[in-house]
Amino acid sequence: MGTQVLLDLKNVNKVFGSNHVLKNIDLQIEAGKFITFLGPSGCGKTTLLRSIAGFYTVDEGEIWIDGKLVNDLPPYKRGTPMVFQEYALFPHMTVFDNVAYGLDIQKRPEAEIQDRVKAALAKVKLTGLEERYPHEMSGGQQQRVAMARAIVMDSPIILLDEPLSNLDAKLREEVRVELRNIQLDLGLTVIYVTHDQLEALSMSDQIVVFNKGVIDQHGTPHEIYYKPSTQYVADFIGTTNFVDAVTAHIEGDRVTLKYGSNSDTVIVTTNEQLTVGEQVLLSIRPESMRINQQPDPGDFITNGVVKSSMFLGEKERYFLAGDEGKEWIVDAYDIGQTSFQGIVKIRAAADKIHLIKVAK
Repeated sequence: MGTQVLLDLKNVNKVFGSNHVLKNIDLQIEAGKFITFLGPSGCGKTTLLRSIAGFYTVDEGEIWIDGKLVNDLPPYKRGTPMVFQEYALFPHMTVFDNVAYGLDIQKRPEAEIQDRVKAALAKVKLTGLEERYPHEMSGGQQQRVAMARAIVMDSPIILLDEPLSNLDAKLREEVRVELRNIQLDLGLTVIYVTHDQLEALSMSDQIVVFNKGVIDQHGTPHEIYYKPSTQYVADFIGTTNFVDAVTAHIEGDRVTLKYGSNSDTVIVTTNEQLTVGEQVLLSIRPESMRINQQPDPGDFITNGVVKSSMFLGEKERYFLAGDEGKEWIVDAYDIGQTSFQGIVKIRAAADKIHLIKVAK
């Protein structure tokens, strides 16, 4: 049995006035996955989420949920409950009534409402708090009430719009783990919107990176981080060092590249279709570089001068000045009390270097 596509977006476009917010979005999402829409403010991720929910009507394209075309269905008939940033709980209602609200509107039998609400609250570990009011609960508990309200509807997809942004850092981390556990335990399909890269990397099965209304890349967290398809993705996710290089020789998937003022060479493997003499970008993550270590043959090597460093607990982050005003960021782990100073050698193994084609 193959994987089931639960959400299918075909050529979705949305325009607000003169602003073309979503441009020809094609995306398929499988059942039981945790999918994150990631990107900066104004990139289209929330607009797409709200279009899936039915709060916005798309100007072009089709939205299919569970094999049904839902373009003309109102939000409450789509089976896509949404958990908002501010949770949107009713302050005058108890936890039980907040969670039961959607079922009440559907006029479900009282016994069924009782059973389903109790089951939903048990799933988010809120049993015993049915009679509390939202203001009597912590931010994390309110978050779980909002989640229970979505789960109780037995919907195919749950939509989450930056639901952790109101929580402090430590609580965010706890609720992040909880949300992921609930999703895995119940086999839910979740679409989660955030601009927080760490949140996306740590929680998702798949990440969809948005850039000005288009999808730049859709892949696993590892693919997005280590194999970004564009400079924008490499730059947006984490920190990286970009190096201008030129292809000197191509043999199958092995490409010899020249870089730096001395025209040093490094050989990397890539699936990109390239021609000799083509300008490309190399992306090297700070944690993939080493300072003052004996290089192996074929390593990427360059020199730099330590300008400053920042102690981050498990690592020391160095900011270095290289040739021709180039700036480098290098992370050194577990080096004890020693610090690097002055002129240093920087190296990176060839298999840690990712090649990005430069958009023409």
